[in-house]
Amino acid sequence: MGDASNTTKPHVAALASPGMGHLIPLLEFAKHLVTNHGVHVSFLVVTTQSSAAQRRHLDSTALPNDLHVVNLPQADVSSVITPDMPLLTRLSLLCRESVKPLGSIFEQISFPRALIIDNFMSDALDICEELKVPVYTFYTSPPKVLALGLYLPKLDKEVECEFVDLPNGSIQVPGCRPLCVDDLQDSLRNRKVETYKWNLHHASRLTMATGIFVNSWDDLESKSCWFNGLKSDPYYQSLPVPRIYPVGPLIKHDEPVSRSDAYILSWLDNEPCDSVLFVALGSGGTLTKEQLTELAIGLEMSKQKFILVARKPSDMDAAGTYFNAGSNVDDPKTYLPEGFLERTAGVGLVVPSWAPQVPVLRHKATGGFLSHCGWNSSLESIVHGVPMIAWPLFAEQRMNATLLTEEVAVAVKPVGELQDGRKVVRREEVERVVRLVLQGEEGKVMRNRMRELKDSAAKALEQGGSSYDSVSCVVKTWKQA
Repeated sequence: MGDASNTTKPHVAALASPGMGHLIPLLEFAKHLVTNHGVHVSFLVVTTQSSAAQRRHLDSTALPNDLHVVNLPQADVSSVITPDMPLLTRLSLLCRESVKPLGSIFEQISFPRALIIDNFMSDALDICEELKVPVYTFYTSPPKVLALGLYLPKLDKEVECEFVDLPNGSIQVPGCRPLCVDDLQDSLRNRKVETYKWNLHHASRLTMATGIFVNSWDDLESKSCWFNGLKSDPYYQSLPVPRIYPVGPLIKHDEPVSRSDAYILSWLDNEPCDSVLFVALGSGGTLTKEQLTELAIGLEMSKQKFILVARKPSDMDAAGTYFNAGSNVDDPKTYLPEGFLERTAGVGLVVPSWAPQVPVLRHKATGGFLSHCGWNSSLESIVHGVPMIAWPLFAEQRMNATLLTEEVAVAVKPVGELQDGRKVVRREEVERVVRLVLQGEEGKVMRNRMRELKDSAAKALEQGGSSYDSVSCVVKTWKQA
């Protein structure tokens, strides 16, 4: 485990829930605390039902000397978790069972000055209250989603109907612009189901934390009223909301490229600057068979260069690979349109299941990113100055997509048509948005805006920058504890 009893540096622990969207940013924050702020970190990892992608990431990531990975013991979840459970229910129960031995883990590594958890690890708050260990929440979604989470308990008490049936089609979140109900995550769209209760459970515990870290920075949030609302609206002051610290953008900077994936970057090396669209829908995202066909044909019709990270479609679950990310590599020939690979040879590159996202986004040939709008991927796109096509699938991704398109103005959202209760983006619309981003004037405007944010993101994390100073403020309290 390593010796965590370093007497010259404050020792804190960090604990992420399963899923790459939670593990990656919290691990990057831990590295940032160690490397730039003189903190010793024990990084606690849930090993029960962990994905191949999670194990691979932890094994391949270079860690500084004062960051030690501590594997939590396997939890027996056979009596509480079933494979057919909704994602949020399964994730929440997995976290609840995994944190039970937290007290004994602290005894082994020495009690930390603080524990940093993500927003689905809220059951650790009760344990840490008994142990008298302060808890900070690392919120893995943008402040826009945090504002709604903090308001949700009040909304739950005051609104009788389903939120999606509100008469004006929007929710007035205190201090913020109205939130369109169409953007609500799936777990808030039916208040009778268990996933809604879990969402409310986690949201109602946000005020129990000592502080809340958000993976954003002042300049990005200045384009939106959400963060200002969190700081100044009387509703949040009356709760009271713990102090909120913008500490981002924290993304993967060093992603190793295996020999088997090197051909992807070699292919990009032969393409002109800003000419290639990168299509990747996160570690857990899947499309329906019909939607994948429309996307593929639309890419072909656009006649633009592309890299498509292809994954076997699922008509049942848009988060179909969340718990087995990185473990299934299928033959794209079996599910892409017949003849697609042959017709697009030389124009497009199809990569099964997974690609090294950061090196691809960093490459000069990458000119656009069709993304599910997970917050990690959104930040990676901004940090590397790549405009986006917003293609949200699940969780809070629709809210993120609206933020990126309407408030930050670095993305375009395709228009889908409703079919059998499900939106489908047709091939002609795919062709339109791909050409818009890679060739159109609107794409150039978004690219310039992205490059401005890229510069401000780098400055925020430098010594004297807004995010650097925000972290320093917290570390100072740990050193004085």
